[in-house]
Amino acid sequence: MHLAYPAVLAALLFSTGLYGVLARRNAILMLMSVELMLNAVNLNLVAFDAWLREELHTGQALALFTIAVAAAEIGIGLAIVLLVYRSRGSSDIDRLRDLREGGPGPDGDEAAAAVHEPGSHEPAANGRDAGGRPSGTSSATATTDSGRQTA
Repeated sequence: MHLAYPAVLAALLFSTGLYGVLARRNAILMLMSVELMLNAVNLNLVAFDAWLREELHTGQALALFTIAVAAAEIGIGLAIVLLVYRSRGSSDIDRLRDLREGGPGPDGDEAAAAVHEPGSHEPAANGRDAGGRPSGTSSATATTDSGRQTA
């Protein structure tokens, strides 16, 4: 068996997976692209194991280990993606930046990342208080048992 055929196929699979990771913004498509890349590695491991004809079959053992790691990765990854989709309504990777705490917001402004107490009416850097009202206005608010504010 020539080693070139599986090596070229593995290179094509890996390139397709790399393109999917770099170009896609959907988390599920990115996970599928990572799986393509891992399968390309498995193909190379098995092809080199068959080409070298070693008695321990180390390439096949490593391929089985890689399959187990890929199964765990896809299970955890899909659980995270489903949790984000349920809470955000989208699995877009660019919107996942909103999950981090503190630091500048997605546009680089500190005001978007500032965390205010529910009852405070201190003006933020954009001229609005924590309730989103212009800082010059005042209104009486009450907090319900569920934590929502009512006017």
